[in-house]
Amino acid sequence: MSSVPSAPDVLDPDVEVVPVATVAERLGYPLTRVHQMIRDGQLVAMRRERELVVPEAFLSGASVVKGLGGTITLLRDNGYTEDEILEWLFTSDDTLPGTPIEALRGDRGREVKRRAQAMAL
Repeated sequence: MSSVPSAPDVLDPDVEVVPVATVAERLGYPLTRVHQMIRDGQLVAMRRERELVVPEAFLSGASVVKGLGGTITLLRDNGYTEDEILEWLFTSDDTLPGTPIEALRGDRGREVKRRAQAMAL
């Protein structure tokens, strides 16, 4: 099995994160399934204090935020690295308004995906 990709901690220290083991518990999946979700681009993980974590904002109750996986795929296909994806999702955009992850959580996924598609490098 290949290793789980992770970004360096590029987010503000105030961004709440969840250890991947806790993500697995919340989603009701084995830890290996969450690792596969990260490899497949349904989630992006990072290392914070040497622990593999996922931003809390990526989760909505016992599921992954709708549209997150597709947005991550679009950004990856456009050449974005894991840390660039995290930065983009958590960078405020006055025209959105808010951050792309807030827009996804607020059911504005179509606009977020449109912007991700338009950002080809």
